[in-house]
Amino acid sequence: MLRFMPVGDSMTIGSAGEHTWRYRLWQHLCASYDGPFGIVGPRESLHDKATDAATSYEYADGDPRFPRGHLAGWGEGWLHMAPLIADAVRAHHANVLLVSLGLIDLGFYTDAEQTVENTRRFVAAAREADPRVRMVLLPVIPNVRAEGDAAFAAQVARFNELLAKTAADLDEPRSELLLASPPPAYDIHLDTYDGTHPNASGEHRIAAAFANAMHEAWGLGGPYELP
Repeated sequence: MLRFMPVGDSMTIGSAGEHTWRYRLWQHLCASYDGPFGIVGPRESLHDKATDAATSYEYADGDPRFPRGHLAGWGEGWLHMAPLIADAVRAHHANVLLVSLGLIDLGFYTDAEQTVENTRRFVAAAREADPRVRMVLLPVIPNVRAEGDAAFAAQVARFNELLAKTAADLDEPRSELLLASPPPAYDIHLDTYDGTHPNASGEHRIAAAFANAMHEAWGLGGPYELP
């Protein structure tokens, strides 16, 4: 049985009243993947902007079948997730990690080189917990800050270059490490509500990036049909 664990920052946890790309991907897998699967993780909530904490369970679709598990947090990055991932993989028997991290690191904590070192720490820790775990890594999507801050935009571009090299270097047959393509035709002015966080169309495009990567590389599920 495949057990997917979404790992990410505010774009992955989502906030009260949203569907999240996790939900969109679940819907896609239900329709296109013919094997048993789960979506797992130590957390289930959304971020509540009113309390500035992960205290909400008000998903836009309250379908009780939707498995809400994840390892994502508002304001968290590779720096924060690297120490947590081994225990999360062990506890929830996750065998496919869907990872979207890096924007927070580059924006507030570490430069591109330091961030990719934390990526390597994350991969090593996940494999310590399960030597056969597979991972899909999403490049950082430049947000509105990158439009007006050339230095930040350069750091995002540099990290994405290093991430591609790291994925190639660390890939191995028993624990595949897959670099997804950027979300198809993603436009921060159309696919986000604030220049960073995805709206409904952005959720679909991020889900499509993960789904298409797994379909093309592993034959898992089908291609994602954007609405």
